[in-house]
Amino acid sequence: MTQTAPTAETTLVPTPNADSLPRRLADFDTFADAIDYAAQGNRGLNFHDPRGKLTRVYTYAELREDALAMARRLVAAGIKPGDRVALIAETGTEFAALFCGAVYAGAWPVPLPLPTSFGGKESYIDQLAVQLQSSDPTVLFYPAEIAAMTEAAAQRQGCQGIDWNSFGEREAPEVALPRLSPDDICYLQYSSGSTRFPHGVAVTHRALVSNLASHSHGMCLAENDRCISWLPWYHDMGLVGCFLSLIANQVSGDYLKTEDFARRPLAWLDLISRNEGDSISYSPTFGYDICARRISSQSNVSERFDLSRWRLAGNGADMIRPDVMQGFVDAFAGAGFKANAFTPSYGLAEATLAVTIMPPGEGIRVELVEEERLSGTPRDLSRPARYRAIVNCGKAVKDMEVVIRGEDGHELPDHHIGKVWCQGPSVMHSYFRDPEATEACLVDGWLDTGDMGYMVDGYLFIVGRAKDMIIINGKNHWPQDIEWAVEQLPGFHQGDIAAFAVQAENGEEVPAVLVHCRVSDPVERVKLHDQIRDKVRSITGMNCVVELVPPRTLPRTSSGKLSRAKAKKLYLSGEIEPYQLAA
Repeated sequence: MTQTAPTAETTLVPTPNADSLPRRLADFDTFADAIDYAAQGNRGLNFHDPRGKLTRVYTYAELREDALAMARRLVAAGIKPGDRVALIAETGTEFAALFCGAVYAGAWPVPLPLPTSFGGKESYIDQLAVQLQSSDPTVLFYPAEIAAMTEAAAQRQGCQGIDWNSFGEREAPEVALPRLSPDDICYLQYSSGSTRFPHGVAVTHRALVSNLASHSHGMCLAENDRCISWLPWYHDMGLVGCFLSLIANQVSGDYLKTEDFARRPLAWLDLISRNEGDSISYSPTFGYDICARRISSQSNVSERFDLSRWRLAGNGADMIRPDVMQGFVDAFAGAGFKANAFTPSYGLAEATLAVTIMPPGEGIRVELVEEERLSGTPRDLSRPARYRAIVNCGKAVKDMEVVIRGEDGHELPDHHIGKVWCQGPSVMHSYFRDPEATEACLVDGWLDTGDMGYMVDGYLFIVGRAKDMIIINGKNHWPQDIEWAVEQLPGFHQGDIAAFAVQAENGEEVPAVLVHCRVSDPVERVKLHDQIRDKVRSITGMNCVVELVPPRTLPRTSSGKLSRAKAKKLYLSGEIEPYQLAA
């Protein structure tokens, strides 16, 4: 792979915002065509170290050259169209070249997560192994730094593991590359929280370029726009919105690695401040919260930051909290940040990415809705009404249709809460090798998102999470995964655990776990409580609420399945009484 390593005498010059190449908003037949076109201009990707120093400039022309070489290496190694090529999604040139190379080769790249700072080696190996089992790749590529863990996962699944640096040193012989079709699968996308029950979303070239064109149209993409991102490339918002979209819409981008943002979040705002054009940058709510908290000890933000050219401050990937957004405005108004830069949006991997986007400049708009109306329970007139602020997530992107349906499947009028359904060319092809799950959510071309919401004058308001999904700090956690982890501890059986999200005293959501307890000794109960807490933390990265409850307490449906929704309701109402632990 071509490298342009800086020397003491070299000053790296980032790729430009503007370009003489006429911009095309992802109007291509395939993503490979998009790479070919972007390579004709001067824009590209720019990678920065933890302090925000530019360390690597990677033009789209160089990306295309490296990707084609990778494609030839893949074909020479026996990779065929339709084969899955698993890639550890480290933010950098190696992943970018291999992802695009797999696309050129007609294979399906499968981005998989890097290890996090919690959970430990074995938890990461387990997570990789399960996703490898689901995607059934021919090969797994990884950075040398985590070779031991990735090789262990690959061996468990029986697929080949290759250090991508050594692969990049192989000969790239001249071989015939396949002719791609818009209806070919382009890649597989896994939910970041899906471990025991993974769903690989199969996205076609047609679906991808359609969504990239639609959300760029919705953002009113301008010539001088530039993207700044720290989002991980295994998550749909990071991969599609902040990597693939930049190529297909010919936008330059600046990147911090996700782990570097976690250590130095204000480096993200430094990059935005240095952009001489208009900035587009997305984050889940917690990213804005971290920055506002970190800056609280600094007296004069205007001396360090200039956020006046931050045109679109996107919000997505989790429920948007207006109080956190206001805290960010309060913290950075002195640096020129404008509240109307906030751009709420709604999307999911099953729709490739974007479903709705708030029109630029409209900012965050909320409606106050009675909590009883949100939960569908009758109003208790003896108590004062409690309201929740519901954020407007914008209008459907171009070529996407969004409706709200009731339990009977019929479309509901404005202001009526129901299931969010969407239809358009960017809806997924299927869940990989899971026809039952595909059939459950795709009905006559319409996608059942599983989320609850309502419409008002063409704007979508999201009021609830997809089914039982737990979303903490922008990361999805399937409750089955948490329950399964606890079940691995001695003495537990399937159905002994119910996991869901609850709101902590500070307003943030945390995972809660109710566990059937058959231990009577008070000291042993405390030990069990701590053991469960540590196990769940290894999965979620957060401390959680652990409640030990009497056996046969957790409710079940008429078919005998655990009812998490009812368990949560009974717990919050006090009808499930946990054991009191000894001090």
